[in-house]
Amino acid sequence: MMPLDSDPDIRHDWTKEEAEGIFSLPFNDLILKAQALHRRFFEANRVQMSTLLSIKTGGCPEDCAYCPQSAEYDTGVKAEKLMAVDDVLKAAKEALDAGATRYCMGAAWRNPKDKDLDAICEMVEGVHALGLESCATLGMLTDAQALRLAKSGLDYYNHNLDTSAEFYGKIITTRTYRDRLETLDNVRHAGMKVCCGGIVGMGEGPEDRAGMLMALANLDPHPESVPVNMLVRVEGTPLGDGAGDDLDGLEFVRTVGAAKIMMPASVIRLSAGREQMTDEMQALCFLAGAGSIFTGDKLLTTGNPGSDRDKQLFERLGLSPAAPDARPN
Repeated sequence: MMPLDSDPDIRHDWTKEEAEGIFSLPFNDLILKAQALHRRFFEANRVQMSTLLSIKTGGCPEDCAYCPQSAEYDTGVKAEKLMAVDDVLKAAKEALDAGATRYCMGAAWRNPKDKDLDAICEMVEGVHALGLESCATLGMLTDAQALRLAKSGLDYYNHNLDTSAEFYGKIITTRTYRDRLETLDNVRHAGMKVCCGGIVGMGEGPEDRAGMLMALANLDPHPESVPVNMLVRVEGTPLGDGAGDDLDGLEFVRTVGAAKIMMPASVIRLSAGREQMTDEMQALCFLAGAGSIFTGDKLLTTGNPGSDRDKQLFERLGLSPAAPDARPN
């Protein structure tokens, strides 16, 4: 396989018109192209499994309209302190035993305080000692904080763009799109891998889904991991029950396929919302190039299908878990 930086399918100069053109392809053509590219860079029938734990829940000062952990909304999620290191590592061992190869730790912060990083770095080192890849999502990072996390051995840092730059202000007002891009720059400068994607079904239009993927695909290099989340409506948030129409399932699959076409060497992760998806819809997402899922019965504070259901689905589809850090050869 040719080096990624010389592969003609790895581009960082996408236009909005090109991105929208991919979304408007006939469904079968989009899926065929996405699956062909997926097979060029990854084993077609292997799916990487990660587990996500909320290590500090609730009380976040941000006003993300989808998030039950925001202190702005009454969702029944109470603010908690940072978990003890031993408890986090115990849960990591359980995730490893359940088949996860990457362990992701999320904290409901706008940005971590320097004093919090002592415990976070200890968690990262403990996760590595178990033989798991590590990922964290802690909010915005300074350059110095990113360097400190990298020194502890953190493999991936997650910081989503969430949506297009044009639609972003309708979802979040407490931090800017530029703030998010600066954190991604700091993560790259520190030498960590980037996990960055977004959420669909928040009332955005097709042009916003295309715009979000254009912003991601024009990052150089592409994020190694691209989570595509379907909105989970939580009562008490502005986007809770009754706040709008749910996204058509085939439009979600199109988003997965378009992400694979625009970032073919990235791992496209089928993330939040799987509990509401049929097996058939998830199968279409794998066909469209999704190569990773979160396992376990909870994603931070919202539901997830659980390991038993995922095992049954994998058996029905002939899928098997991928090795850690399943990247192109």
